[in-house]
Amino acid sequence: MQHILGISHYQMRISSLEDAISPDNQVRFIDAFVSFVDLSKLGFEVKTLKKEGRPSYNNKLFLKTYLYGYLNRIRSFRKLEKECFRNIEIQWLLEDIRPNYHSISDFRKDNPLALKNLFKLFVSFLKDADLIAGETIAIDGTKSRAHNSKKGNFNQKKIDKHLAYIEAKSQEYLDTLEENDTKVNSSEMKNIQQKIERLQQNKIRYELLEEKLKASGEPQISTTDSDARALLVQGQVVEISFNMQAAVDAKHNLVVATHTINKNDRSALSAIAIEVKENLGIETYTALVDKGYHNGKQIEICKKANISTIVAQPEQGKNK
Repeated sequence: MQHILGISHYQMRISSLEDAISPDNQVRFIDAFVSFVDLSKLGFEVKTLKKEGRPSYNNKLFLKTYLYGYLNRIRSFRKLEKECFRNIEIQWLLEDIRPNYHSISDFRKDNPLALKNLFKLFVSFLKDADLIAGETIAIDGTKSRAHNSKKGNFNQKKIDKHLAYIEAKSQEYLDTLEENDTKVNSSEMKNIQQKIERLQQNKIRYELLEEKLKASGEPQISTTDSDARALLVQGQVVEISFNMQAAVDAKHNLVVATHTINKNDRSALSAIAIEVKENLGIETYTALVDKGYHNGKQIEICKKANISTIVAQPEQGKNK
């Protein structure tokens, strides 16, 4: 026999899902953790059984799916749906129930605050298990580019510039029509009138953006991702982004706090530092941050909250 032979496709096998999962597999922890969680206390929407129609999925099923995707870096809900059909681990975890991607997505969309409460509960669990020391915490942020383009991000100066251009161009077309009324033929006149109408429509759009900007009280507004802002990413490079903050405990490098903001690191220290304190339920700790967080006002807020901060001193430029 020259080659190793496999099992025939038609060979019958007697086995269970339990036999396919090793005793130390991580999915067993997910299953055990979710089974002891009271979803209603955390704020998850509870699905009630209706008298008519198809029965609903249990929310714990979606939570297990979401945590499995988070653990294995599967961000796409469509990919999670595929895993339910081909992945023996998630089939064991969900008892071979295979929800569609839209239902998984709705669960994530409908329960943002509850998932945040779940994270805090998990951090408390890690602390009780003595996996978090809560003495020294490193804090840093990373920029995540938004779908919104730079052209779709506006501040008051940019809106004023567009309105001024529209006003000047409209007046230019009107002057052309007035001066050359007898010389311009009907087709050219119609073309100019269409351009004027297009400019007026753009003017209305920018005026509506201006109203939204003033109503929001924010210095910027984005048309696609409304919360995205123009942030300094690296050096002088500016991108329309979100700033994701994370705090990591020094004992086992476990994340103890995280949130997303639309400001630069310079104005972000106190919020994430106080969130760490609340999540861990501690009186004081030492926060380590880089020079991007060097801000006297933020350090003072941390000091009042009984948080010791070690912040790198930024280098002063030659012009300063």
